[in-house]
Amino acid sequence: MRTRVTLESGKLWGLTGLIEADNVTSIGSSDYNSTENAKTKYPVVADPEGTEINQIWLRYDTDDLTAHAGRQRILHGSERFVGGVGWRQNEQTYDGLRAQWQPMPDLKIDASYVYNVNRIFGPDDGANPADWEGDNFFLRADYKLAEGHEVTGFGYWLDIDEQGKYAPGKTVNNSSDTYGLEYSGKFDWLAVRAGYATQSEAGDSNLDYDADYYTVELGATFKPVTVKVGYEVLASDNGVGFATPLATLHKFQGWADMFLATPADGIEDAYVSVGGALGPVKLMAVYHDFQAESSSDDFGTELDLVATWPVNKQFSVQAKYATFDTDNSARYADTDKMWLTLQLKL
Repeated sequence: MRTRVTLESGKLWGLTGLIEADNVTSIGSSDYNSTENAKTKYPVVADPEGTEINQIWLRYDTDDLTAHAGRQRILHGSERFVGGVGWRQNEQTYDGLRAQWQPMPDLKIDASYVYNVNRIFGPDDGANPADWEGDNFFLRADYKLAEGHEVTGFGYWLDIDEQGKYAPGKTVNNSSDTYGLEYSGKFDWLAVRAGYATQSEAGDSNLDYDADYYTVELGATFKPVTVKVGYEVLASDNGVGFATPLATLHKFQGWADMFLATPADGIEDAYVSVGGALGPVKLMAVYHDFQAESSSDDFGTELDLVATWPVNKQFSVQAKYATFDTDNSARYADTDKMWLTLQLKL
């Protein structure tokens, strides 16, 4: 159970302040591996208990500029590269400075300097670092080409400090430079989303690679049903897969979370989703087929189902299910996960 209390001030001379505290407590069976309770014989539910300040910031607003200083959410686009991991009970937030500037009606620029990432494994996880310290820069520019058409350019420069008390891979070799472009557009009944990025090692990383990322997704609405077909590739080079360590990873490559770290031989994800509604209940089904990008391995397939019922403005219910069927039992196991989420906002 997550309990969140948020206090936000009114605006004075363009300034607004906010403080937000979270508490995560186990209220049922403790037969699970929270990553910090040492119950490693059980499956992982990465929601360690604890209390911490989730956000604390000061914001300054003008007509074309918004600037934040402090601990804050940073959610870029679909959150494929930078996100808040809001699916987990302990949200990922960022300590640093952020400026969002709109110099002209069709152009938005978003720049951040982050010196600490407050990860989902906090505040007291002994097996995983609760914080990633370092000098990280995020830059994103969105340009509206025409009504319904937008192109985005971005750069992410991650220089994450090593923390020797953690196992290899927890903090080591997570520094990288990433550059990319995204496009989203709508042609009558057809929606198109496409993106490309390239990534190489940076900072103190001992790796040596240049890997690519690309995706394309087509969507169409046939009321009351929306259908999407997509293909996403995180490629590999020199045995290193394209990595997105700050992403909201649960949104991508299946809700069973089998591929939170990109395999060394990369990954190809071909998927189709169907969404709609039954009265007030929103429904969606997604089917994935996973294969390696630089080898002949078939990883497996996955079916994801979700039903969300916004009972009223304060209360919502969600039931969610994921089943992963492996094609390579030496690397991945058949996995089933189910969630029931109740959310109350006062």
